[in-house]
Amino acid sequence: MSVTLPQGNIHYREYGEGPPIVFVHGLLVDGRLWRKVTPLLEGNFRCIVPELPLGSHPEPMNPDADLSPPGLARIVAGFLEALDLEDVTLVGNDTGGAISQITAANHPERIGRLVLTNCDAFENFLPPAFRGLQVAAKVPGMLTGMMAGMRFAPIRRLPLAYGWLIKRDFAAAPTREWVDQYLTNKGVRRDVIKVLKGIDSKYTFEAAEKLRTFDRPAMLAWAVEDRFFKLSFGERLADTIQGATLQQIEDSYTFVSEDQPERLAELIERFAREPAAVA
Repeated sequence: MSVTLPQGNIHYREYGEGPPIVFVHGLLVDGRLWRKVTPLLEGNFRCIVPELPLGSHPEPMNPDADLSPPGLARIVAGFLEALDLEDVTLVGNDTGGAISQITAANHPERIGRLVLTNCDAFENFLPPAFRGLQVAAKVPGMLTGMMAGMRFAPIRRLPLAYGWLIKRDFAAAPTREWVDQYLTNKGVRRDVIKVLKGIDSKYTFEAAEKLRTFDRPAMLAWAVEDRFFKLSFGERLADTIQGATLQQIEDSYTFVSEDQPERLAELIERFAREPAAVA
C-alpha cells in the first residue's frame, strides 16, 4: 500500500484493527525493523509501518522533496493526515526517534502518545561513531564507495555497520535487504545524501525544548547495553519531556525490536491503553 504526499509516495504496511500505532524506523533500515513486534500487537491495535526515505525505501522521493529533519517530520505528519489517523501512538527508534521527537514537537495534532526506544537526542544526532557518513555524503561518490562493502555479511557485522545495533540473532535480521535499495537505486542514494547533509543537532535540541510542554503521555523504552545511545540520553529525555516515564530493557542493543520484541510489545501495549492526557 502507499499514499501520495507532496514530497512523493510513501509505502506502508498495515496489520490488525483498533487504536492506531505508527512505527518509525531509522537510517538504512526499513519497516521490517518492526516485523517481530507488530504480530504481538495486531490483535488489539492497528499497526501501521511506513517506509520512510532513509535509505531502504522502495521508491525515491520527488527530487525537490525536503528531507531535512523538519522535512521528514512533515512527511510523518502528512502521512498521519493522509490516513486520517487520530490519537496515534507514535513509536520511534534510532534516527526515527529523532524524527518522532520533531514530529511530536512541531505537529502534535494527531499524536496521542509518544514512545521512544533508543534513538538520537540532544547533541547525539548522529552519534559520533556514524558522523563519518555525513562527511562522506558531502564528497561525490564517497558514500557509495563506503557502502559497497555492505554487500558482504562480514562487513555488515562490523561495529560501525549493524554489528553493535543487534545483539541477538544477527543472522536473522534482513541486513542485506536493508542495503540493497541504496546500492541499486540512484534515486534512493540521492535521498540518503540529502538526509545526511541535513542532519544537525540543533533540530533535536529545538524539539527537546518544545517537548518540555508536551501534553500527551510519553514513554522511553531504553536498552541499557546500547553502545551508541547510552542510558544517560534516555534519562535526559525522560527528565525533559513533560510527564515521560523511563522503562529499562535488558539484553539488547539499539534495535530493541530485534533483540527484545516481546518486552517492547508488552510495554507498548500497556502504555497505549493509558489515557491520552497527562495528569
